[in-house]
Amino acid sequence: MKRVKVLDKEFELCIPSAQIQEAVEKMAKKIEKDIIGKDAILLVILNGSFMFAADLYRKIFVDCQISFVKLASYSGTKSSGEVKSLIGLNENLKGKTVIIVEDIVDTGITIDNIIKQLKKQEPADIKIATFLFKPDAYVMHYKLDYVGIEIPNDFVVGYGLDYDGYGRNLDDIYTLIQKKKTEKLNVVLFGPPGAGKGTQAKSLLTEYDLLHISTGDILRMEIADETALGIEAKKVIENGQLVPDNIVIGMIGALLEKNTDANGFIFDGFPRTRVQAEALDKLMEEMGWNINILITLDVPDNEVVKRILIRGKNSGRADDQNIDVIENRLKVYHEITSPVIEYYKAQKKYRSINGTGAVDEVFERICDVIDEY
Repeated sequence: MKRVKVLDKEFELCIPSAQIQEAVEKMAKKIEKDIIGKDAILLVILNGSFMFAADLYRKIFVDCQISFVKLASYSGTKSSGEVKSLIGLNENLKGKTVIIVEDIVDTGITIDNIIKQLKKQEPADIKIATFLFKPDAYVMHYKLDYVGIEIPNDFVVGYGLDYDGYGRNLDDIYTLIQKKKTEKLNVVLFGPPGAGKGTQAKSLLTEYDLLHISTGDILRMEIADETALGIEAKKVIENGQLVPDNIVIGMIGALLEKNTDANGFIFDGFPRTRVQAEALDKLMEEMGWNINILITLDVPDNEVVKRILIRGKNSGRADDQNIDVIENRLKVYHEITSPVIEYYKAQKKYRSINGTGAVDEVFERICDVIDEY
């Protein structure tokens, strides 16, 4: 995945696992060359280094020891500045070449504390190996002998690194997404009826903290309440036609005005015509926003018919149980909505993905497209 959520924070891919393993192998070769003929020990600082240390040790093919110690320096997403004494240091280090193994070095305060404690045992040499290094944050004078990858001074998780105890199990390394309060992510989820837009929209709400605007859901509520709008819309929908633009556009405008504090919107079932698309752009522009991307779920017509018929058995909706109505809805979709696709293509905001397969697979494809935007 190019984006993950750990507790209440969102992170985006920073270092993929293949790049991680390549960097670990280079470090192992350099360490191996330096410790040949020496009484060496890898002193691994827990908890964050456990995955890195395991991979590193497996790639070193000369005799050396490995031991694990622990101290605490992090809480939340910022360094606490507090360093505790080493716990679990039982080995006699006198005369040994000690290689401190860290998952990440930022300020270097932790390293300074460790080295001062280790020197009391009179090792022959002390070297520092860190998989990640933040040079912009480093304030100490110690030379880092083995560095896997240098990164900016951003908070990262994965490959042993955590956010409040979570995220260590991720194979890749992800960096914290710093969201601007003024930013909004506005996505149009497009596709024929039965493509799974509603299902995917619900997952996207959680993933990106957006507000779901579904004209279908709103209209069904109006129909259930037997409002004037609902009665008019019911007749149109049962005939497989689209609800008139003036009704839909007015409804969407009212919803946008009521939710100006939202992080963004997922538009499901709207816009369906070029007129609606142009009207939506106008509404968004008036509020200082814009549509970021339109994503079409591409599903073959025969698959759509099967899905809707199955849905009709569960929902009891008459329009989902009549093949003629379903086929007419598809015909209307292709004829009337194709200009919408061309409209967003001209703005370079159109993306199409394969809408068939498992729900999770389709969701991942959608996330990949959004994350690349």
